[in-house]
Amino acid sequence: MVIPILGGLMLVALIAGGNPFDLIRFDDLTRTISAMVGVLLAQPVALAAFLGALGVVLAGGSVLMFAVKAGSVTVLLAGDRAAGAIEVPPLRMSAMAQANQATFERFTGGVRHLFGRYLRLNIGLTVVYGLIAAAYLGILFGPPLSPALDGPLAVTIASLVVLGVITLVNFLYLLMQIMIAAEDCSVLEAVPHVARLIRRRPKALAQVLAAILSLMLMATGASILATTYLGFIGFVPFIGLAALPLQVIAWIVRGIVFQFVGLTGVATYLRLHYMVQPSGVRLPDGAAVHVR
Repeated sequence: MVIPILGGLMLVALIAGGNPFDLIRFDDLTRTISAMVGVLLAQPVALAAFLGALGVVLAGGSVLMFAVKAGSVTVLLAGDRAAGAIEVPPLRMSAMAQANQATFERFTGGVRHLFGRYLRLNIGLTVVYGLIAAAYLGILFGPPLSPALDGPLAVTIASLVVLGVITLVNFLYLLMQIMIAAEDCSVLEAVPHVARLIRRRPKALAQVLAAILSLMLMATGASILATTYLGFIGFVPFIGLAALPLQVIAWIVRGIVFQFVGLTGVATYLRLHYMVQPSGVRLPDGAAVHVR
């Protein structure tokens, strides 16, 4: 995000003059971008260049994230298959060593094997996001559906509904990623696997999703509190210089916690998927021996 924002600041400096870095607000990146866009609206070509650069960075970052997710899910699958019933005590170092299947070759192999399917899945996700955004904008700027739902009430209800729909879409998106890797199937072939898992384990899935959302909300709340209280010492000489680095560290820790919570969720959903499979003993190589 830094590269297009700095480019936008340079465009602002060329158009409006002055010191563009006065626009920077580290605590609110959205306000910084909004201020730059407000200045660039007078120059459509410059605005298009800035939005194009921002779109390239977002698209490239998303594609890179798909590749990382493909390799990570592959490693998790291999570890789950090699670990066996590792949750049954006693937990020994030998069992943990056997469950550790993280190698560079396995990661890159997963990227090569799953990247195309994950990319197609994300294209579908982007289309769904676009439909949600279009519906939300239609409610905000279109004619009211009912006189009783006009004004701030409609905006509040629409925002809550959109937030819930996006959460549900992301949940299904994650399950689709797991099924594509676990069953080695296409995007369309993963749909019935997801439907079967939801039909057979609705309560367990809801509990895991609630736990993940709670952990993410607590991590976000802790980060907001940390950055807010650290902002109070920003005016103190010398000591205030440490406020911004500590705020950045707080948000970095939040991002790391989010990644670990996400991986925990993937591993849990994967185990729930294996539990709804036909009864059998899963071998380290992924084969299954059915038990009568």
